[in-house]
Amino acid sequence: MAPIKIGALAAHFGRDVDRAVLKITTIISSAAREGIDLLVLPDASLGGYINSLSNPDPAELPPTLDPDGPELAAIIAAAGNMTICIGYTELSKGLRYNAAACLTGDGILGSHRKVHQPLGESLAYAAGDHFEAFDTPVGRMGMLIDYDKTFPESARTLALDGARIIAALSAWPASVTDRASSLPNDRQSRLFDLYDAARAAENQVVLVSSNQTGVMGSLRFLGQAKIVGPGGDVLARTWSKGGLAVHEIDVDAEVDRARRGLHHLAERRVDAYPNLLQEKSGQ
Repeated sequence: MAPIKIGALAAHFGRDVDRAVLKITTIISSAAREGIDLLVLPDASLGGYINSLSNPDPAELPPTLDPDGPELAAIIAAAGNMTICIGYTELSKGLRYNAAACLTGDGILGSHRKVHQPLGESLAYAAGDHFEAFDTPVGRMGMLIDYDKTFPESARTLALDGARIIAALSAWPASVTDRASSLPNDRQSRLFDLYDAARAAENQVVLVSSNQTGVMGSLRFLGQAKIVGPGGDVLARTWSKGGLAVHEIDVDAEVDRARRGLHHLAERRVDAYPNLLQEKSGQ
């Protein structure tokens, strides 16, 4: 494939879904003028994130949306040829999910429900149960939602399913137990960057990391959107304030080059990891 231009967004999104749709369609229009082919928006772009990780207020939970509803339809209508990843709260069979959709003007191409849940997030959302790659105009992709990227198995599963681009959508806050005087010195700030680089390098893929900014309840979000190459090198990034990290890259050429000498997926020794094959949930 030819080189593509990727954008990773750091921005704040609150509870007002109509306002978010207007903001997002404006961002899409601006990205289109810049020639962006893949735009990754933060987790919970439509309706915002919960207001507390330890004890989310039931009266202040994010609004739930139908993936076939008018909100995502408006994003699809604005997308045109652009591939867009966006986070929202999905309602399905009476359960709420922290979810993401990948779409173009032709409709939804792939979806993901957050699997790994930190602290009290299970009080607000049900958990997803799998990771799956899908085909898009910019190549085969997969998605993670914030805490998912803490677990190497998440990105590895997508890479083994053929994903060469992983979109990691986040509403990732600063530490809630050990706050630092400034966001760059925060423990979660360092972990956020570490996980982005590690997941890209160990799987030799391009990782596109978005994140919320600003404040929601007791949570202060980190920003730090970035594009990471298959060697773990940060190709473009924002800092703690809102912005769009942009980089043009030939994904297939860079992934192939990274895997030409050392091919991490091919050189695994699955026979040496019997506990991973035999492990059962909860043990």
